[in-house]
Amino acid sequence: MRTNKSITLTLGKQQKVLDAMVESGDYDSASEAVRAALRALEREREALDEIMRLKVQEAMDDPRPSIPAAKVFAELREFHASQAKADKRGS
Repeated sequence: MRTNKSITLTLGKQQKVLDAMVESGDYDSASEAVRAALRALEREREALDEIMRLKVQEAMDDPRPSIPAAKVFAELREFHASQAKADKRGS
């Protein structure tokens, strides 16, 4: 299985950022900088996934009783209607 594959990227405005990273010596090549960026994106995605997992677990562990969806949506409709009335009065 091939582990390296050449690709072509159109970076637009980010091309200047990439060029500056290489020119500054922070990275030896554009490829190295892009690989570092992808690793950072992967770390960010993993961190966000963990945050979401924790939030879901927190909600699942919440001892308060569940609220029926019909009630939630009714309250949202009521809130939206009151906001719409307030917007009309303010116009």
